[in-house]
Amino acid sequence: MKFLGSKTMETDRLILRAQTMTEQKRLWEILMIPEVNKYFLTVSPKIREKLKEWGKQKTFYEDDMKHANDDNVFRWSIFLKDTGECIGRISCHERREEDDNINDPNIRGVGWIIDPKFQGCGYGTEAAKAMIDFMFLECEIEQIITGAAICNPASWRIMEKLGFERQEATNMIQYTFLDELIEDYSYVMTKERYLSLNLPSRRK
Repeated sequence: MKFLGSKTMETDRLILRAQTMTEQKRLWEILMIPEVNKYFLTVSPKIREKLKEWGKQKTFYEDDMKHANDDNVFRWSIFLKDTGECIGRISCHERREEDDNINDPNIRGVGWIIDPKFQGCGYGTEAAKAMIDFMFLECEIEQIITGAAICNPASWRIMEKLGFERQEATNMIQYTFLDELIEDYSYVMTKERYLSLNLPSRRK
């Protein structure tokens, strides 16, 4: 794959750009909304209480932002083009962050959060399509493996709109902010399949 970093991208309505400290509190506030973090997978539930304190998270984000423009980091903040408001974030991370058995940078996972005030407007699909275009066509990754809680159709419907193949087997996942295991659909998209779908680009 080509390590091109979090290149700034525009769609009809959005701007995706490498994260900065400026919008991190806003993104943290979005993440703290229960309907957003309910099916959010980031860290062990053992330390989830730390995520609820901005003072502790600010230090983490300040350190994290030092690497936001590294060429092996693929994480974007999502902004509305007409107002400049930050409405969420999206990433394409190494799959080994979720599965220790996969140690290949060409196989990636994806994730996103969108402020509930802006859900149902197609912004998640628009941002995801732009990101996936970039990762397959410019960075030349080979595969994306991802998943979503079966009881969270807002997430997995985006994957199906984009042509991801749902796998027969499901997985039981421990989400960060939930105590019980949640059943997940698993989805796969290969570069070959993505190119064959010939979906219209969302990028300008």
